[in-house]
Amino acid sequence: MTATERFIQPSLVQEGNSGLNESQIKSWREQGFALVDGLLPSQLVHEVTQLALSRFPEPGSEEASHFTDFGGGIVFPDQEAPFNQLSLHPLLLKVSSQLLEVPVTELRLCQSDLWPKYGRAPDGRDDFDNQDQRIHMDYPNHTLTHPAPWDEPEAVEIIIYLSDETQVGGATAVIPREGQNDAAYAFPMVNTPGVSDIPWINDRLSAEDWFTQHRPAAAEFRRHLYEREVLTRYRQGSVLLYRHDTWHRGTPLRPGTIRLAQNLTFRKSDASWISTLHPGWAWAMYKPDQRMERLIGDLSPDQRSVLGFPAPGDSYWNPQKIDAVEARYGTFGFDAEPYREQLSWTGLY
Repeated sequence: MTATERFIQPSLVQEGNSGLNESQIKSWREQGFALVDGLLPSQLVHEVTQLALSRFPEPGSEEASHFTDFGGGIVFPDQEAPFNQLSLHPLLLKVSSQLLEVPVTELRLCQSDLWPKYGRAPDGRDDFDNQDQRIHMDYPNHTLTHPAPWDEPEAVEIIIYLSDETQVGGATAVIPREGQNDAAYAFPMVNTPGVSDIPWINDRLSAEDWFTQHRPAAAEFRRHLYEREVLTRYRQGSVLLYRHDTWHRGTPLRPGTIRLAQNLTFRKSDASWISTLHPGWAWAMYKPDQRMERLIGDLSPDQRSVLGFPAPGDSYWNPQKIDAVEARYGTFGFDAEPYREQLSWTGLY
């Protein structure tokens, strides 16, 4: 495989806000990922990009040289509306619903954060450096259990790229699954850092040296994974849809550059063993700017349900509760009518 052949290009989504096409859905379900373009409004992507650039250090600055890639990111809910709008964009909910084959009301947001990654020279990196990642699966720090069998996916992971790979590098490498008998995806999947007694080593060279010394058979298994890598030729606004059990890694950026990307996860509502990776909404209720209350007032019923807010028709609702919730959020634009309409069909309103 030549260097050019290793790159995969994004495919365009269907027109008319209809989400993914059959080929894209098949790619995610069978190979473990789909790279798409045209899903999200370019103006909103631009606004979130500018917001991030205003928050993070300039590439090449002293402050950027100490940025570790972990910590200091933008997390949901933010005080700025564009980030929150992107986090809960109806088309992200739609495609997650398509892939998991559940209604939007049965999705739950459990990750939305935006991080800068700075391109640095290879010298001076330690075991936890994020520049040249080891091949891995994400599930060890996302779930208390192990991913379900392949045909029973419980979550969709998403990367929204806010930069252009041709300018900054840093392509995400992924390992396409090759059918039900692919040894790389044999159950259980344990040859990844963070599982059993395998230490959390992020740097590729350090991690593979550990496997060579302590798990020679696993080291050979992993060597074949690297040989199968394909790379994402993302553009600003491209979206990578993948899974907790997809082999992947981050590759080095060009020194002196910055890559911005927003990471999201939507899980099935009944998969409670999949963790929420950021502080969540409760602490946001303490913010003086009332960002969470304002957000609740502004969202659609479907968007609220993804945060755990009971959907119209949920058994939670009765006339007293609808009136009480309206009293709490009505000042912020909360529309109680969809909840009352559903309740009226039962004869309770």
